[in-house]
Amino acid sequence: MWFESGMQWQPAASGKRGRRQSYSDSAIQCCLTLKVLFNLALRQTIGLVESLIKLSGLPWKAPNFSTVCRRQKDLDVQVHYMPSKEGLHLLVDSTGMKFLSEVEWKTKKHGSERRRQWRKVHTGIDASNLQIRAIVVTTNEVGDSPVVPQLLQQIPDNEPIDTLTGDGAYDTEAVYQACHDRQIMPVVPPRKRAQLRKGVAYAARNEAIKTCRRLGRSVWNEWSGYHRMY
Repeated sequence: MWFESGMQWQPAASGKRGRRQSYSDSAIQCCLTLKVLFNLALRQTIGLVESLIKLSGLPWKAPNFSTVCRRQKDLDVQVHYMPSKEGLHLLVDSTGMKFLSEVEWKTKKHGSERRRQWRKVHTGIDASNLQIRAIVVTTNEVGDSPVVPQLLQQIPDNEPIDTLTGDGAYDTEAVYQACHDRQIMPVVPPRKRAQLRKGVAYAARNEAIKTCRRLGRSVWNEWSGYHRMY
């Protein structure tokens, strides 16, 4: 990331009554990105932004600590991406993220406490350039497959999606129905002892089950491109 004169540091006129904000969402997001990128405290981040603005020779002012602290609570984060020129090949998966836990020394000396908590981050990634195209954060009780419709909603309707690749956790009715609604080819390995199902939405799944039964799972992985994508 870099600072340039074309960056929208001041917010555009909203046309509403009252005093408008002093800094745009892009400016606040820029400060928070630098904070996470360099693992800085918020006040250190403000000082870094002031130095970068001065070095760039731009007539801007860095937002103060209170402004960034207040705006980050309801900031509408915009993830920039390059839309796929051809059909999008979407990879979906989830990972855990701790947000409340003890330090290693305390855990080793006194044992862990029950208040340790974490969240699940569900992501959809473009297989061609590894850009994050969709993201949903849930509690750890939420499974992987129920979030797929929310991930697909973040992809514009006018952008075609050729395939959706996921592991065996996505072998559910919700995933196949969501792919059928968007005309997406699901590349999901069927579970062990999976049975054929009726319905147009399960056509790809039924073919995968038949292939695995006749030729084996490794042949299906090679034919479908599952090993190459996942």
